Amino acid sequence: QVQLVESGGGLVQSGGSLRLSCAASGRTFITRAMGWFRQAPGKEREFVAAVSWTGSSLSYADSVKGRFTVSRDNAKNTLYLQMNSLKPEDTAVYYCAASTTQAATTTLEPHYNYWGQGTQVTVSS
Repeated sequence: QVQLVESGGGLVQSGGSLRLSCAASGRTFITRAMGWFRQAPGKEREFVAAVSWTGSSLSYADSVKGRFTVSRDNAKNTLYLQMNSLKPEDTAVYYCAASTTQAATTTLEPHYNYWGQGTQVTVSS
């Protein structure tokens, strides 16, 4: 089993920045690609960003390209999401996820086996 715990969410004004972290524990050696998803009230959960096992390949949703940066530190078993130029439409619960089968980046939820409990990000206008 792998446990994922997100942190770093909060309330920020439009144009501000936040850095989310996702700490993995347990059988972390089985994890491969990792990603961030988000779910806004009344909406489906959507892909935000993903990073490959080695960290050399990154993927982003069009809505966050140029503003968000995903990275990982395998030595610390931690995934990050740096969010800049935040907008009110970025308000959502952000979830980190880990895949044990995909080494390359993947935007598809079924490819992720483990999920964190989520952290709330609220951007005020």
